[in-house]
Amino acid sequence: MGIIHEDAVLIKESEKEGEHTVITVNCPDKTGLGCDLSRIILLFGLSIARGDLSTDGKWCYLVFWVIGKPTTRWSLLRKRLLEVCPTCIPSASGIFYFIPEFQQPKPPQIFLLTFWCSYDRKGLLHDVTEVLYELELTIKRVKVYTAPDGRVMDLFFITDTRELLQTSKRRDETIKRLKIVLGDAMLSCDIELATPEVASCLKPYLPSENIFNLPISDEQSSGVVSSDSVSIVFDNTLSPSHTLVQFFCQDHKGLIYDIMRTLKDYNIQVSYGRFFANTEGNCEMELFIMQSDGKKITDTQKRNALSSRLRMELIHPLKVDVISKGPDTELLVVNPVELSGRGRPLVFYDITLALSILNISIFSVEIGRHIIGEREWEVYRILLDEWDCLSATRNEIKDCVRKKLMGWE
Repeated sequence: MGIIHEDAVLIKESEKEGEHTVITVNCPDKTGLGCDLSRIILLFGLSIARGDLSTDGKWCYLVFWVIGKPTTRWSLLRKRLLEVCPTCIPSASGIFYFIPEFQQPKPPQIFLLTFWCSYDRKGLLHDVTEVLYELELTIKRVKVYTAPDGRVMDLFFITDTRELLQTSKRRDETIKRLKIVLGDAMLSCDIELATPEVASCLKPYLPSENIFNLPISDEQSSGVVSSDSVSIVFDNTLSPSHTLVQFFCQDHKGLIYDIMRTLKDYNIQVSYGRFFANTEGNCEMELFIMQSDGKKITDTQKRNALSSRLRMELIHPLKVDVISKGPDTELLVVNPVELSGRGRPLVFYDITLALSILNISIFSVEIGRHIIGEREWEVYRILLDEWDCLSATRNEIKDCVRKKLMGWE
């Protein structure tokens, strides 16, 4: 049976405020490991200021310098990082060998969280989202309805990172935490395993309308990006077996995740890399990469396709717009989904936080998966309270939400 070496993940917490916490990962390698690790770091709300990684194709060594928070649960972060590290077995010589993972991970169970509130208030949805985040409950889809009499019904499709929501203890803990944050406004709350018929509604589908007016492909944006905004350079002359990719761009929250996620989707392996973000908000990254067959990327068409996708992810990792829907105002946020089916972490949390800061109430919410341009996208459609929208212009709403999502405080 495979094991994870006890020193596979080490975290050295910063001793002084303002210093970086150092996360070291030393384990067997697998394609997409950098994506999985950076996604968890993003999920815990941390920013990566610097990173180094190297691998011989079998064993890898990664170091992340991150900016933590007083509330960061470091022991839990270490546990979650260990869970995505490949397993290995020790030999008589003391060397650990990698066990390939041939089986796809079992899809998590989907639960339906339903609660009624007697009245709505500003920030209520963000408070609920924060509780679910702290409990490690992942929101897959949301539907929020406001009745004519002011009552609110919220439907959350969720999965449990701890895989314990089927137990009464875990359900009672969740309901208790929600009761604390909702107070006497809560009329009822229930958590049940979603039936196959209900869970099937989470499957992606083709949209029946033009749900977003920003370009989904990079065709319209690739020709207008200035050279000092995003620079991606491929070089095949410095290594006999690897292609060097150099990035220079503006830093944003989840930048490493966006790059690693793209490389994982293209089945590209990273053998060596380094990342650095300076105090001016710019970042530099160098990656030595190769294809799954162990060769560098020499095909011009493949290289251009990868470059175009990477450029799009750096320019528009998330798309935000505020539009008119009849007499109402609707906030739209779109982000790509990994080929593995996982969406970007904390998107809904950041959206509700931004609207709470603007003191804008949410009338209704729909989160769904759509197939657009042969890719799967997660789409957030949020109908805003028309009276609250008078306190901020649409551009102000759009800018605030985008800055919160991108980490541009």
